[in-house]
Amino acid sequence: MKSLHLNTYADTGGAAKAALRICQSLRDTGCDACIVAARSQLNESYILFQKSIHSSIKYTLFNNLSKVFIKLSNFRTENKILHSSNLFSCYSTTFLESLLPDLIHLHWIAANLLSIEEVAKLRQPIVWTLHDMWAFCGAEHYTEDLRWKNGYYPHNRPAYERGFDLNRWTWERKRKYWQKPIHIVAPSHWLANCVRQSALMYHWPVSVIPNPINTEQWYPYHKKQTRQNLGLPTEVPIVLFGAMGGGRDVRKGFDLLEEALGYLKNTGQQFQIVVFGESEPRKKLDLKFPVQYTGHIDNEEYLCKLYSAADVMIVPSRQDNLPNTAIEAQACGTPVVAFRIGGLPDIITHQQTGYLAQPFDTTDLANGIHWVLADSQRHAQLCAQARADAMRKFAYPVVAKQYLALYEEVLERHRQQPSPVQ
Repeated sequence: MKSLHLNTYADTGGAAKAALRICQSLRDTGCDACIVAARSQLNESYILFQKSIHSSIKYTLFNNLSKVFIKLSNFRTENKILHSSNLFSCYSTTFLESLLPDLIHLHWIAANLLSIEEVAKLRQPIVWTLHDMWAFCGAEHYTEDLRWKNGYYPHNRPAYERGFDLNRWTWERKRKYWQKPIHIVAPSHWLANCVRQSALMYHWPVSVIPNPINTEQWYPYHKKQTRQNLGLPTEVPIVLFGAMGGGRDVRKGFDLLEEALGYLKNTGQQFQIVVFGESEPRKKLDLKFPVQYTGHIDNEEYLCKLYSAADVMIVPSRQDNLPNTAIEAQACGTPVVAFRIGGLPDIITHQQTGYLAQPFDTTDLANGIHWVLADSQRHAQLCAQARADAMRKFAYPVVAKQYLALYEEVLERHRQQPSPVQ
């Protein structure tokens, strides 16, 4: 079986990492899985055309044209989230069909990998793994308003938007062209429920399959020795936080962690805070505890050691699907503390592999950090259970088996469809 995976990037962002891992897990089973991306610096043979000058120029041109279109349309929003209208296509359906895939597997195709209209032209069986909310929203990748559920109409446009209604226009194009349902995969039950409640995809088939991780590559290192090797203190607990851009993305909730640390300062406990994904900001924050910034980390072995060195990983997101950081931490035997939102309950079993605080109660978040670290025997049990749970739910063979079963279901459904009239 040949599956063709489409993701805008093959080397940047959480969606790219998840798509790459899904592809790798399938290849381990003997499936001929390949990735087509608009941009990549990786040299794996199964990542196709990543160095094509033609596709690189098209990607840059189309993104610039999209920005010009938004500017000329006078669309304005106070909501600082990514918007993608997908007016253009880096690849055509004709080109994709020339690769002779048995099945096309869509991932994060925003930023003009495929236009909305081009998606509708795909004739192969399709599976679409969602990595955010864009597929059933307008142009937004995440949103807290409910237009995706009720439909995009003039009367329910949020007050923080002005000018041309880019989200309604993008949603109407999806509704016009996406007449044939695609089998959706949601990595979390939260996102699956969003799909089922959405005005656009409520009648589409949806399955819940988590994102995988290579548990043979991501595993616990010896904590004390690893800390010494990384130059981290060995005498105090290490509290870890990480995200692309560190604390700059409001959705990732670094400010909520900052507030929780203020409560913990009053307990007399001592911590070392480590933040990855961001260099030390010019304006220093008062986090109440010593803090070390690692900057962006590309080296997965180093990141694995960093998770192993930590005593607890904090994922204080306001909104999240199935964050890789939480899965990676648990695979490395590190308990995770987070709010009970999005896909985090799919990862964390409360008080067995970590702690789920009430959204967005920073006092409860502080209580969770304290609870995980207060008892050394309990902490050791949490670490062991976190690792075991990650292997049970997210290991490559476990997830690949679910995808292969879904592929067979989708292919069989496609075979039973009547042939188009010539």
